[in-house]
Amino acid sequence: MELRQLQYFLAVAEEGGFARAADRIGIVQSAVSQQIRKLERDLGVTLFDRSTRHVHLSAAGERLLPEARLVLEAARRTRQVAADITAGAAGVLRLGTIHGPGEFLYRALAELAETHPGLQVRLKRLSAAERVAAVREGGLDAALIRAMTAEPGLRLIPLRTDPLHVALPARHPLAAEPRLALAQLADLPLRLAPREKNPPFHDLVSDALRAAGVSPPPGPEFTSLRETLAEIAVGPPSWTVFYDVSGLPPAPGITIRPLDEPSVPTSLAVRQGELPPALRHLTGSLQRSFTD
Repeated sequence: MELRQLQYFLAVAEEGGFARAADRIGIVQSAVSQQIRKLERDLGVTLFDRSTRHVHLSAAGERLLPEARLVLEAARRTRQVAADITAGAAGVLRLGTIHGPGEFLYRALAELAETHPGLQVRLKRLSAAERVAAVREGGLDAALIRAMTAEPGLRLIPLRTDPLHVALPARHPLAAEPRLALAQLADLPLRLAPREKNPPFHDLVSDALRAAGVSPPPGPEFTSLRETLAEIAVGPPSWTVFYDVSGLPPAPGITIRPLDEPSVPTSLAVRQGELPPALRHLTGSLQRSFTD
């Protein structure tokens, strides 16, 4: 059974004859008759009672006509959904997310829901390395990435840039400075997480230290921000560097100062090539939200 056979069946039923149905469809009458006979053989029923003057629906034809209309309407809706997906008006986008800044992301998703209600965004929380791999392999359509400046095979679309912050003991002489540069911290042990925990951020800090010509002695390993700050407050002098994801944490005995350089970029990672329409809509909403 083919959709065109159902279309011919509907046309004959509505027009009351094969000739008028053929005129409506724009083909020869013999082609309509041939396809109706094939449909009758496939279904095992007679759809029309035929005479030399009139064509009427049979009892079976009357029962099957509503079903044929439903099938054709479902096919029309399927084509429309496919067209909407192609145009970027509908579909599902899989987006890898980061820890914070949630307010920017939620604002972008709210805008997208208002301007393109047919688009759904499914959020997936993964590590930085997993997000990059998932975009490259097609498991994600896009991913928010922080601190990465380049990645082979991916396109990074800038969204915003934020300052880094230094945390050091409040009793340290450098705590009196309003801002800090990496060169000022050259002799103070640095608490930095291993590269495998967050390769983009580790590389960003390491590259900036090399560019500044300094190599601070390694301090104890960075664990969590709160735990690391607590240890800096009471332990031997050391420092760490971090980016603000949900407001600067309260930390007794700690001074937090902005770092002159580097800053940390937040980007949208996508595969190379032209963005599909739906992904362009998402990108536009993210850019407006993250830069406001």
